[in-house]
Amino acid sequence: MSIQAEGGFTAADLAPDLGDRLRKSLRVSGISVQEMAEYLEVERSTPGRWMAGHNAPSAAALRLWALRTGVPFTWLRDGTLPVSDDGPSGVWCPEQDSNLQPTVLRPSVPAWQGSAA
Repeated sequence: MSIQAEGGFTAADLAPDLGDRLRKSLRVSGISVQEMAEYLEVERSTPGRWMAGHNAPSAAALRLWALRTGVPFTWLRDGTLPVSDDGPSGVWCPEQDSNLQPTVLRPSVPAWQGSAA
């Protein structure tokens, strides 16, 4: 059953979509659309078209976007936050080390999720 508002929109119509998450990731990371376009080596208009829903980024571009902004890839892709064994209290972020071997994941709380203090 869906709830229909006066304007004819359903709750699903108003749910955040990929474009909303792309915009929010830029906002919370302080990265401009121009900077992201340069980072991804695409035209300046391309990220804007993705955010407007005209077309979708490739999986590779989406992964690079998540890495550059620091948001979890799964959240960017489909809106789900990674869950640790302890529950969704922290977000799993890669930890880079000097030997470039596969990294150990550890929970941390990104700035866009707020501080625990």
